[in-house]
Amino acid sequence: MKVLLIGSGGREHALAWKLAQSPRLQALYAAPGNPGIFEHAEPAGINPDDHAAVVAFVKDKGIGLVVVGPEAPLVAGLADVLRAENIAVFGPSAKAAQLEGSKGFTKDICAKYNIPTGAYQRFTDGEAAKAYVREQGAPIVVKADGLAAGKGVTVAMTLDEALAAIDECFGGAFGEAGAEVVVEAFLDGEEASFFVLSDGQHALALATAQDHKRVGDGDTGPNTGGMGAYSPAPVMTPAMVERTMKDIIEPTIAGMAAEGMPFSGVFFAGLMITAKGPELIEYNVRFGDPECQVLMTRLKSDLLPLLYATATGTLDQVSAEWHDGPALTVVMASKGYPGSYDKNTPITALPATGDGEKIFHAGTALKDGQLVATGGRVLNVTATGATVAEAKNRAYALVDGIAWDNGFCRRDIGWRAVAREQS
Repeated sequence: MKVLLIGSGGREHALAWKLAQSPRLQALYAAPGNPGIFEHAEPAGINPDDHAAVVAFVKDKGIGLVVVGPEAPLVAGLADVLRAENIAVFGPSAKAAQLEGSKGFTKDICAKYNIPTGAYQRFTDGEAAKAYVREQGAPIVVKADGLAAGKGVTVAMTLDEALAAIDECFGGAFGEAGAEVVVEAFLDGEEASFFVLSDGQHALALATAQDHKRVGDGDTGPNTGGMGAYSPAPVMTPAMVERTMKDIIEPTIAGMAAEGMPFSGVFFAGLMITAKGPELIEYNVRFGDPECQVLMTRLKSDLLPLLYATATGTLDQVSAEWHDGPALTVVMASKGYPGSYDKNTPITALPATGDGEKIFHAGTALKDGQLVATGGRVLNVTATGATVAEAKNRAYALVDGIAWDNGFCRRDIGWRAVAREQS
């Protein structure tokens, strides 16, 4: 089968790396891609925002499956355009992608179908939002409604923080994404990420992960798109996974179908494991980044049949096997991230990787033959081990072999799981 992969980040490099291992793969193309992705795929040379060009390329090359990596093309309706041409596509329709594209939409679905989540209100007026926050008190959570690249969420521990976050959203810090704000109750517990494939009717649970959102060691500083992750998440016991499927995932699949927008693709459920059980923080409608990197490293099964079954409504005919050992990834970012940072800084050396080790490219490019950093999050340094502590040590040994003066990373990825192992 020939496959076209849409995207250019670390998540897509992980998908390309895993798809390239499939004995069923004839050819893999990517757009726009990055230097790491092009170790496994041929450049398609098309702009994914040009839907007509994507369709023409697919027909010209005889592509059997299009895999859409990031959320923006899904929210923009790329999957709808492809499905209208009877092209198999992994990723939800624009309507179903509202589960990520609008936090308020997701909250309304949760309310209608009794899916456990924090109490909330939606606002299009800053003063009304502030009045509600003053009434509720802190801690409280303020979210830009739309897509904000993982940065439009403030977990405000004080009233002043919450009021400032509302001003930031309505002040245009997140563009159109902040035109509406969702204010919701603070959930106390341990966060986990849970990934489930859905073909609109059937569900296949994949695996769990935990990521580290804040930029600094000890979970300090502003939120980012993610500074590292590990899988599996110890807090997601088999009983907790079963309960999450029954209370959150299955009602969402049934609810979306009942709303006339069946969900086909991957649910990335951000969960808070509270004293009451699992509660939904938010949905993403694509693989996490950097969670995808640790998931693909642990996946024993061939990825291609899983994605194709999701795209073609035959998910009940496949299953997924996993390596037992954990995987951990450390994000190397440009100094200054998540604020402003210099672009096109040279990465002069990457270390050789052994079994169970991989450096995924996220924000890189080749300029005159030199590898340079073009993004905020640039490299995802990934390793496996018999324990999280071993995977962590292997990943940081690789980090220390990278020659990039403008790079930095957190040094404590996996700290919760390591502490659990040592207790």
